[in-house]
Amino acid sequence: MRNKIIARNAEDRQALAEALYASIVDQVQQLADSGQWRAFLEFARSFHNYSLNNLLLILAQNPDATMVAGFRQWQAKGRQVRKGEKSIKIFGYREKKTETAAGADEPTEHEARVTRYFPTLSVFDIAQTDPIDGTNLLPHDPTQRLIGDQDHGVIAPLTDHLESRGWRIRRAPLAHASGYTDPTTLSVILAENISVEQSAKTLIHETAHIELHHIDSVEQYRQHRGRMEVEAESVAYVVAGLRGFDTSAYSIGYITGWSDEDITVIRDSAARVLAAAHNIVEMFDK
Repeated sequence: MRNKIIARNAEDRQALAEALYASIVDQVQQLADSGQWRAFLEFARSFHNYSLNNLLLILAQNPDATMVAGFRQWQAKGRQVRKGEKSIKIFGYREKKTETAAGADEPTEHEARVTRYFPTLSVFDIAQTDPIDGTNLLPHDPTQRLIGDQDHGVIAPLTDHLESRGWRIRRAPLAHASGYTDPTTLSVILAENISVEQSAKTLIHETAHIELHHIDSVEQYRQHRGRMEVEAESVAYVVAGLRGFDTSAYSIGYITGWSDEDITVIRDSAARVLAAAHNIVEMFDK
């Protein structure tokens, strides 16, 4: 049985791709106008930035953790840690200053001695908490990962195509990203803890980076990262739509963030996005 995307003629496919891309602009505008994205960013920024060592400790104990805070910190944010929840252990940092005599020649002088401590602290993930009655609900995260267990015929053909060009697809534990592309080793890395459907969307996204030559120059990517991320995720949204699954729960918030709510960034990328989407769709027909 032929896949429905193969059965469509080129004109119908192009028209649908253009309609999908036009819907990105509308949805991003709606999200920006609602203030939801800004509210979520303000909430996310209120969390402490943990060191790399503490991030590794958090993920080793709870690979699905997204936002963590202490017991009383959660209460201040309007949430209560559920009774019986197991805490995540991290290291804190404290300094204690004590004054000591500087020496026999200067009996009235004192110098401070600093002793550093690294106490063990307990934090909890947001999934271990519930809203406290009478408090405002937390802002909804506009980038919800997909949870479906179908890849919609995406992973195998894209993997074959990339491997035929010398790329290697592998899995790895990633802190917050769903995946990334490493041009130095010709590797596309997908996170271990994401669903099949999220994996499919992420593989389209990373393939788009390659097709659009975003990672040919690391310096160029750093300078134009916002536009390039908008383009790659827009390609993922369009191609996924052509394959029959909706990624808007993740893609629209992602695109809104990287475009900084600037619709012109999205509009200016239309031609490149649609061309890349067309090239990727053709990979499924081979």
